[in-house]
Amino acid sequence: MAASSRAQVLRLYRALLRESQRFGGYNYRTYAIRRIRDAFRENKNIKDSEKIEELVNKAKVNLEVIHRQV
Repeated sequence: MAASSRAQVLRLYRALLRESQRFGGYNYRTYAIRRIRDAFRENKNIKDSEKIEELVNKAKVNLEVIHRQV
């Protein structure tokens, strides 16, 4: 993975975690954090740039969903 895409993924990961911290309910908050961590761990060994780009776009959409729900 190129350094720029690695930095982009890390920024996205932090943004997702930061935004999910704003959920009011404890159960929603812990579920969202757990799902984010699990998803990033599950996909950490992917090398295919197309697949990485697809996952990044999916995470961006999920970030917008979290942002709207908070």
